[in-house]
Amino acid sequence: MKEQNSVRFEFPSLSANEGFARGAVACFAAQLDMTLTELGDVKTAVSEAVTNCIVHAYPDSIGPVHMRLRILEDGVLEVQVKDRGRGIEDVDKAREPLFTTGGEDRGGMGFTIMESFMDTVKVRSKVGAGTTVTMRKRVERRRAAR
Repeated sequence: MKEQNSVRFEFPSLSANEGFARGAVACFAAQLDMTLTELGDVKTAVSEAVTNCIVHAYPDSIGPVHMRLRILEDGVLEVQVKDRGRGIEDVDKAREPLFTTGGEDRGGMGFTIMESFMDTVKVRSKVGAGTTVTMRKRVERRRAAR
């Protein structure tokens, strides 16, 4: 798919930056004229992806979180969240509902939530080298915009 616009940025894996990531994606996605529901879905998926970096990729340290946001042809928003943390041993297992490596206080629903709110979710990971989550959502053009 042809790229129409993009932005990249990096921030440390601090809990406070989860809100920053939500806000940044909301501002960037505004050019697609999303509904509030669509925007809420994207922000929730981004929250889950960034929280996974904070909690799982860098459990005992602070590390870089990289985000790339792209607008693709046909109203597709692509969000990529990447870390250089510890990686995921078994991606298929990690994507199962209720599976977590984050202890009793974690729900294990991050990937399930991302998959519920986005059209596609791809996860690439290498133990000791980090994880990349790439999510896409197609935004329907509203009648008035056609």
